[in-house]
Amino acid sequence: MAVSETRFGVGRQCAGAVKGFQREGNSVLFHCQGGLLRLAVLYSNCLRITFNPDHRLKGTPSVAVVNAPSCEAFSVGQTDDRVTLRTEELTVDVAKVDAKIRIADSGGRIVSEDAGEGLTWGRRTVRCTKAMDGETHFYGLGEKTGFLDKRGRKYVMWNTDDPVHTPTKDPLYKSIPLLLAFNGKWATGTFVDYTGRVWFDLGVESNERYSFEVDNRELDYYFIYGPDLKRVIGTYTELTGRIHLPPLWALGYQQCRWGYYPEAVVRNLADTFRERDIPCDVIYLDIDYMDGYRVFTWDRECFPDPERMLAELRAKGFKIVTIVNPGVKKDADYGVYVEGVRRNLFCRWLTGEVYHGRVWPGEAAFPDFTKEETRSWWAEKHRALLGKGVAGIWNDMNEPSDFSFPTQDRMQATVPDDVMVENDGNPCTFGRIHNAYGLQMCRSTYEAFLRLKPEERPFIVTRAAYAGIQRYAAVWTGDNCSWWEHLAMSLPLCMNIGLSGVPFVGGDVGGFGENATPELFARWMQVGAFTPFFRAHSMNNTRPHEPWAWGPQVEEICRRYIKLRYALLPYVYNEFYKASQTGLPVMRPLVLDYPDDERTHNLNSEFLWGESFLVAPITQPDTIKRCVYLPDGIWFDYWTDRKYEGKNDYLIDAPLDTLPLFVKAGSVIPSVPAASYVGEGRGEALILDVYLAAEARYTLYEDDGLTHRYRDGAYNLTEFHCGASEHEIVFRIKPIVSGYRSGRKRYHIRFHGVTWKLGGSAPRAEVDSGFEVNKGIIEIDVPDEGQTVTVVVDRAGCRIRRCGPEREGD
Repeated sequence: MAVSETRFGVGRQCAGAVKGFQREGNSVLFHCQGGLLRLAVLYSNCLRITFNPDHRLKGTPSVAVVNAPSCEAFSVGQTDDRVTLRTEELTVDVAKVDAKIRIADSGGRIVSEDAGEGLTWGRRTVRCTKAMDGETHFYGLGEKTGFLDKRGRKYVMWNTDDPVHTPTKDPLYKSIPLLLAFNGKWATGTFVDYTGRVWFDLGVESNERYSFEVDNRELDYYFIYGPDLKRVIGTYTELTGRIHLPPLWALGYQQCRWGYYPEAVVRNLADTFRERDIPCDVIYLDIDYMDGYRVFTWDRECFPDPERMLAELRAKGFKIVTIVNPGVKKDADYGVYVEGVRRNLFCRWLTGEVYHGRVWPGEAAFPDFTKEETRSWWAEKHRALLGKGVAGIWNDMNEPSDFSFPTQDRMQATVPDDVMVENDGNPCTFGRIHNAYGLQMCRSTYEAFLRLKPEERPFIVTRAAYAGIQRYAAVWTGDNCSWWEHLAMSLPLCMNIGLSGVPFVGGDVGGFGENATPELFARWMQVGAFTPFFRAHSMNNTRPHEPWAWGPQVEEICRRYIKLRYALLPYVYNEFYKASQTGLPVMRPLVLDYPDDERTHNLNSEFLWGESFLVAPITQPDTIKRCVYLPDGIWFDYWTDRKYEGKNDYLIDAPLDTLPLFVKAGSVIPSVPAASYVGEGRGEALILDVYLAAEARYTLYEDDGLTHRYRDGAYNLTEFHCGASEHEIVFRIKPIVSGYRSGRKRYHIRFHGVTWKLGGSAPRAEVDSGFEVNKGIIEIDVPDEGQTVTVVVDRAGCRIRRCGPEREGD
């Protein structure tokens, strides 16, 4: 066998020649000279590829993949030089001489091909090297600094608490080893399912090859073919699960600071939001609410009656989210610690002693979340919080961070690799499950909600994550700083996390560390209003970072954009519903919707907010104009209604109070009057802003926004369709599912891009009295179940037709 260089200084060996193969169900096993190779067909566009140089496969259960179907609809054949698998979409060739894998689509295009030595292995690692062309772009990989396109860098998967997010810093808090490749013609995905260290070289060693390598004796990865990026993400989230619908209040504005204590400070904060007419749903309590940083306790001097405080704040519309860190203080008088030791629920050295690191409470033990008994125990401990009225849980420090080791290498500031965990019956060292520690903690927290608040949807936000985290929690991007550079960096950072299957993502508005300026805070608030997770957060030694802390001008800007977020909650919630069905991100790069446009392939400074909005933030100081690229189509300036032709650059005015914001023609945007908090009073009218094109279609999802009853059919789906010409607009409202009583009574329809003045109505026999035109807004009654309403607008006026259930075939 050929020998090559290795990461650890020992010669590498190759998979070598195929000595024999056999089919077993949906898999083909290849007995190679240098190891055992398995190709399993999961979907017609998805393969699981596993290689182990020890000639046996481990079969360790995945914590990420929850749905791995078995597809046996493929054929296997061979020639003198190769073995070929064929699915409906893919042709997979395995060369007999060296076990290199080549994959072609149904049109014969080679979409993936092993290069160099293909599969190689050394003493500790297995690597796979692939060919790439000069047009290949790379996306995904979870939380990685730099631009949208990750080509030309090396990355390591290793969850790390590193607060200094410089442009080339790697790694950070989240490791999602999903690599998306796109060359302008087709897209593929490679998900390397390993929870220890994984390295990606995306063109550093060679501009013709990329590679991925695991710190393990077995490489287990999934290949997904598109041909478009959306289908790759859809298939990946079929495997790893999709986001569940969050509570609607979690999509509102959230206020956080390290230092909101004692109780009087929290109450004053809440009252100030209401007095200043700034919407807010959530206030966070950082580590100071605890007794000596002991998890699942309350500091009774600062918070003498937490249950009463939480109830009274909830009556004002505020939900309280408390931080929960994994480090359990070593204290013989602390019941959580004593019980964890007695029941063997903490991570331990091989010799059996509990491992103690150092975090906020001082010397602390770390729960072994890889153990089912620990997860159940930890879930029950949340009764001290959820049982008193806490609405959500903030999981922090769960990389896990460990202050025990004074080192400049932040990758080492964690639980040592050689500490032992149970791993649900497959004991191993901590280093092998490191990246899944936060995921398993969130899994336990999710179980806490299901057990203790079964009628309500969970809300969890986490700093550390691995593939599949979208099933349990939202994520935020960790300890950023109040730097313009971090505001700019947050855009590709959040977009790539979204492309990694995690739609519920955001960064700390205003920056966590250091002091923002009024201008920076205003610009960051504008961006935050259009990120899925919308929270301002700041450190305890910084100046106040509340919306009113910057003077009247910035306060008014914050009020305006927070209210805009609340007005658009029907649209935002609908995008989350679509994410729950498709896995696609809410905040997305333009390349996802406009892949044929080369200008979008590494566009970092703009993003799409769902399918209809384009957001072009200001990320530099003293900027009152910016160049905005608009992709194909007609685009409306949200503020002025001016129309722009796509596939062009425009210089757009952007004074401090204006975020460049555009809506694509053919969009229907639902909104409501902004409330002070979700649930303050559900408006009887739903506003529909229709941005005219030849055709527009939109389906609106609604439910109660709080419970799980939607899973039993308690939801509405309403279809809106608009056709427009120079002389007439025909707008149709058709309920598809009517399982939920929303309380809506009227639709207020506003058409944008009309070239004539709306007003009056035509006195015709088909006119219904249940509508009126008021200052260009058409107001009509919500149709009854099974009824379709059609509104026709022309120069003569407006008319409406209602009809019952359509006949089959109409």
